Amino acid sequence: MTRTITPRLRTLVLLFLAVTGALLAGAGPASAHAALTGSDPSQGVVVTKAPDQVSLTFSENVSLNNNSIRVLDPKGKRVDLAKPDNLSGTTYGVQLKSGLGKGTYTVAWQVVSADSHPVAGAFTFSVGAPSRTVASVGDQEAGGGVVGWLYGFGRYMSYAGYIVLVGGAAFVLACWQRGSGVRAMQRLVVGGWLTLTAATLWLLLLRGSYTTSGSVGDIFDLNLLGQVLQTKPGAALVSRLLLLAAAALFIAVLFGAYDKREDEEKRDLTFGLAIGGTVVAAGLAASWAMAEHASTGLQPGIAMPVDVIHLLAVAAWLGGLTALLVALYRAPADTPVESTAVQRFSRVAFGSVLALVATGIYQSWRQLGSWSAFTDTAYGELLLVKIGLVALLVGIAAISRRWTGRLADAAVTGTETAEEAQEEAAGEAAQEDAAQEKETVKASAATKEASVKAAKSGTGVSAVSGVASVSGGSDKAGAAADGSERAAQLARQQSAMDTARQKRLRDADPHRFGLRRSVLAEAGVAVALLAVTTVLTQTEPGRTEQDAKAATAAASSSSTSNSSSGALTLDMSFDTGGKDGKGVVRVDLDPAAVGSNEMHVYVQRPNGRAFDIPEVKVAFTLDAKKLGPIPVNPDHVTTGHWAANGVQIPIAGDWKVSVTVRTSDIDQVTVSKNAQIG
Repeated sequence: MTRTITPRLRTLVLLFLAVTGALLAGAGPASAHAALTGSDPSQGVVVTKAPDQVSLTFSENVSLNNNSIRVLDPKGKRVDLAKPDNLSGTTYGVQLKSGLGKGTYTVAWQVVSADSHPVAGAFTFSVGAPSRTVASVGDQEAGGGVVGWLYGFGRYMSYAGYIVLVGGAAFVLACWQRGSGVRAMQRLVVGGWLTLTAATLWLLLLRGSYTTSGSVGDIFDLNLLGQVLQTKPGAALVSRLLLLAAAALFIAVLFGAYDKREDEEKRDLTFGLAIGGTVVAAGLAASWAMAEHASTGLQPGIAMPVDVIHLLAVAAWLGGLTALLVALYRAPADTPVESTAVQRFSRVAFGSVLALVATGIYQSWRQLGSWSAFTDTAYGELLLVKIGLVALLVGIAAISRRWTGRLADAAVTGTETAEEAQEEAAGEAAQEDAAQEKETVKASAATKEASVKAAKSGTGVSAVSGVASVSGGSDKAGAAADGSERAAQLARQQSAMDTARQKRLRDADPHRFGLRRSVLAEAGVAVALLAVTTVLTQTEPGRTEQDAKAATAAASSSSTSNSSSGALTLDMSFDTGGKDGKGVVRVDLDPAAVGSNEMHVYVQRPNGRAFDIPEVKVAFTLDAKKLGPIPVNPDHVTTGHWAANGVQIPIAGDWKVSVTVRTSDIDQVTVSKNAQIG
């Protein structure tokens, strides 16, 4: 068997390595957690005049509430007015009060990215000159604290419940149909359903506080719950509850009507249950895919089905592993799990591992985008830990597969078969039972003799005292009490003997015993793997983290350049709506004064790479003086770079700089920002 599998494995490994290299080499732009890519005013900048509004530009669309963008003066008082609005594309802004004084202002923001995770941050800008005092906004880590921990625990339990529910039911249907009548298997699958249902309700309650204040007191706020139900994650949780109702009906049929059918009658019902169960399981997996990392960024139409397949493969492997462990340890001696069932699961697990590797490679490329992200980002480091745990799990699974082969070989050759070992163990158990029975008879005889002597002694004393009837009644009552207590003791002994007998019968086969130990080790690693996976789903993807660092560095560089040379730099995000239509346009104006100026325009993709597009046009408008628009058509210099000399600014003022970007024959958009020139 090993000789036939090894070449296939070698071919698959080489194929996966080739695909991985091709994917990582051609990685394109994507995002998952939203990242702040620009702001107006920029971080750390000193402006001469207080702005009318503060705008923030993110790497993707985000969800806002009334407190998503807060602007605080040097004393910590809020100076923003109304609810933040979407200004254009991925740019959001909030109006400020008029007449703001000099000093340093703090902008604190907390939004929910398209993949359902909250992100937050803060920066400062100054009017006139920096002030000595700066407002404190506390901890800006979104999704942290007690509520964040409780939400993470709920996510872990929801994954665990899903894996046990789907994997346990699949193990019964595909591998061990007799297991539908085993009480331990029924409890396992029902327990998975209860865990997933309770965790889903728990996440629904926590969601509002998790994405806003992070306060424990807001967990039961009905207003927040109503807002959650109107969001994509809220709809996903509600749909999961509806699918769990269908899963409850599936469980009732599996352990009810299906279990009562004869083996031949089960075949037709097995096919129907397999189809219905697969649909429900895929629907439950889609409730994660439709609201998290897979639903946003690069290739969501491919990423969501891949995510569903990934979750189904995890459930079939780890959930089936849990079910096999329960069957090996808790199945009655008269209904042991057959070697054929173990072999079936071995094949199912092997196919699941292949699916996990294939989908995992795609997900890793999509979320990292480069080899350096493995070591330079938290997501990449966690992914390396997950890969290590999966490798360890596969290694232990290989040992389990070896025990499975030995178990099957023993059943075929007839040497030291499970039946012979069980018969031998049963004979030993019978001898021990006979010896125990003799001991019990002796103990009962001795107890009876002692009771007779006590009764005679009690009667003599009663005759002398003249209360024989009362004493005799007390002796009978005492004897009855002793008898019931002894019967209970004997029942407990018999129960312990039965349990020990079943354990001896299960442990009689050395191959089955070795398989139990290796499967138990697999389950232990699987628990740690699930914990790492849960943390990974809440971690900012490496690709987005690197893009955010690049954007922050660029903003810091621009701010330093502006303060030292007096040049003006404006960053504006755009989205023309067509394919590959997102990017950032930067306008550099030097010396940003009245008269002749030199202008450079840079167009970049969201990840910072140069973006060559068909056309870029710039216009300057001074609304206060009804001047403009003054058009400027810069010349194309190189990839993503345009320039124009002698740009004339007639008078000083608050000019609106508009940039028209065309990415195709029909896709174009105009973005603008105000800036003090002159």
